[in-house]
Amino acid sequence: MKKSTGKVTIWDVAEQAQVSKSTVSLVLTNSDKVSKKSKEKVLAAIDKLGYVYNRDAAALRSKRSNLVALVINDLTNPYSAQLAVGLEKHIFELGMLPMLVNIAECVERQTQVVKTLKEYNVSAFIMCPAPGTQQQWQDDLINSGFPVINIMREIPFSAAPCILPDNKKGTHISTSHILSQGIEEVAFLGGTAEISDYHERLSGFLAALEQFNITDKKPVIQAPTNRQGGREAFNALIKQAPNTKAIVCFNDVIAYGAIEAMRQHGLEPGKDIKVIGFDDLEDSRLMLPSLSTIAINADEIGKRTCQVLKELLDKSTPPVRTLVDVNLKIRDSSQ
Repeated sequence: MKKSTGKVTIWDVAEQAQVSKSTVSLVLTNSDKVSKKSKEKVLAAIDKLGYVYNRDAAALRSKRSNLVALVINDLTNPYSAQLAVGLEKHIFELGMLPMLVNIAECVERQTQVVKTLKEYNVSAFIMCPAPGTQQQWQDDLINSGFPVINIMREIPFSAAPCILPDNKKGTHISTSHILSQGIEEVAFLGGTAEISDYHERLSGFLAALEQFNITDKKPVIQAPTNRQGGREAFNALIKQAPNTKAIVCFNDVIAYGAIEAMRQHGLEPGKDIKVIGFDDLEDSRLMLPSLSTIAINADEIGKRTCQVLKELLDKSTPPVRTLVDVNLKIRDSSQ
């Protein structure tokens, strides 16, 4: 047995496990090309000898670390945080280590963060891109040898595969729920034109109006995707269209702000004005009134993202665009 003062090498592990050095290497890099029996023998030898795998040195040899960069647009948004947790879980299951960073919806910060993370030889970037992200910038990142996956938002014509909730379907079914009650004084609140999901969700809203043969133009109020944005959007709406009876919101957080502003105007959410959000945050079912919303399965987004990640790392070709289904949770705010 190796003396405790000596440095245990991969050769020692191979000898102890009675396997080849290449088999030990496959186990250390979490390859699926090694049998379960051989893997167990190698892991037992590692435990017995106290071998420590030098991942930095391995990364230099392979030009790839086991780090996956999660570049998230806004971690102050509860859904973004929920999504990050789901992604971390599935990345750990791949035997890789997530490195989470917040870019606060700032494209300049995103550029600087990505430049720094490239120096760590990350295996891939999983990004919810900031508003203003350019196709050429992202394609240059891919062409420099870093796999990139976009989640929740896409960059038009980028080479990066993307995993998205079915945004258009979501707002279509939420708007249809309102219109089926005979309410036509409806508005769309929140989101900005710089992000792809705004256009998709607005498209679903407009498609529902068309399906119900409503031809007059309805208020569409852009606003930052946070609670203050919801307050400001509702205040602008009530001046523009004081007879509004229902609002379809870009996300739940916009809805929270709109409900707060609504009460300041002496209006009762769910009765005077019906409200539907998008995301199905935990607080949405607990608030008064409980918020009707479009539910997105964050765990499913994480699972699909890691399936694409594995395909990219295996040098196969993943789907260009993956849509994750959504569904309407009807609660007190829109009944």
